Amino acid sequence: MGKRVPAWAFDLALASGLYAADVTELLIVRPERWGWGLVIDGLACALLAFRRRAPLLIGTAVPLILLSMTLLGQQLSDTAAPILPLGVAIYTLGRWRSDLRGLVGLAVVALTFFVEYQTLDPRVHNIGDVFFVAALIVPPYTFGRVVLRMAQQKALLEEREELVTQEAVRAERDRIARELHDVIAHSVSAMVVQTAAAQDLVRTDPDRAEGVLRDVADTGRRALMETGRLLHVIRDETDELGLAPTPGLADLHALVERFQAAGLDVELHVDRGLPPLPAGIDVSAYRIAEEALTNALRHGSGAVALEVTSTGSGVTIRASNPSAEHHPTHGSGLGLRGMAERVALLGGTLTHSTTGDRFELAATLPGNPQ
Repeated sequence: MGKRVPAWAFDLALASGLYAADVTELLIVRPERWGWGLVIDGLACALLAFRRRAPLLIGTAVPLILLSMTLLGQQLSDTAAPILPLGVAIYTLGRWRSDLRGLVGLAVVALTFFVEYQTLDPRVHNIGDVFFVAALIVPPYTFGRVVLRMAQQKALLEEREELVTQEAVRAERDRIARELHDVIAHSVSAMVVQTAAAQDLVRTDPDRAEGVLRDVADTGRRALMETGRLLHVIRDETDELGLAPTPGLADLHALVERFQAAGLDVELHVDRGLPPLPAGIDVSAYRIAEEALTNALRHGSGAVALEVTSTGSGVTIRASNPSAEHHPTHGSGLGLRGMAERVALLGGTLTHSTTGDRFELAATLPGNPQ
């Protein structure tokens, strides 16, 4: 996606383009006092470059400046190019004023047209002139109001989408925190049991007691590592300890069977030489595989290839399935955002893309997360 043009640059370019059109017409037609036309058109277009800063003032002043050409002669006021900056000025009254005060400027412009026709224009006027003026000022103002409403709705949708995204990220963080809470609770429980056993062995079998205490120290170090990650992830103190055992890669076959029972064709390949993983990484790898299969079940259209391979000390989870771009339940991407949040917190990488007619996802988790 290219860079967005700054508002001031757009307005300056628009004003310059409008003035160029006015100058071109005046140089070709050369009506009486056309030099004054260059000055008046230049002033009007210069003001349009600042229309967003004072839309009511500039949106009203520019038409009045352009209408002053009638004072310099009917031939000059009959030029067509000034209609363009007049239309932009009226559009400004509708687009850049969120309230209805732009209607005041619109009424001033309409009244000025009426006064000019009655006092300065020697031609005979009728109801057709009313429709002509209405055609000049009503459509630009209405279009400005429509664009303003669309911009407001777009901003509201973007705000709501951001809230939904934040909620999805928050939910994933809370889920990670609960899982890590389970891991730490298990580690602490094991340390208590091992310490009690060491107390019984310290006098009767010191060598075994030393080995048990060594296991306690290892378990404690792992628990400290998980605790550090938990403190980084957790956001509140309202989470409750789940009663279900924490899953891991050892439970992948049962996970696949559950999805196969739901009608999803899954081909699972798991390296036999997977390294021992910290509990937090193990459960996260399981959750990533689960989310990949869930997405394939909801939005895919064929068999899923799920592969778990070793990266040395870490693990990579790859999933590939035929994509269904026009699937009736095509999702919002919140599952992928939550997955990306989980992987990022663990210091890993996540990529996903659609190649041809297949959706491919790859997540790599380190064995020793930062």
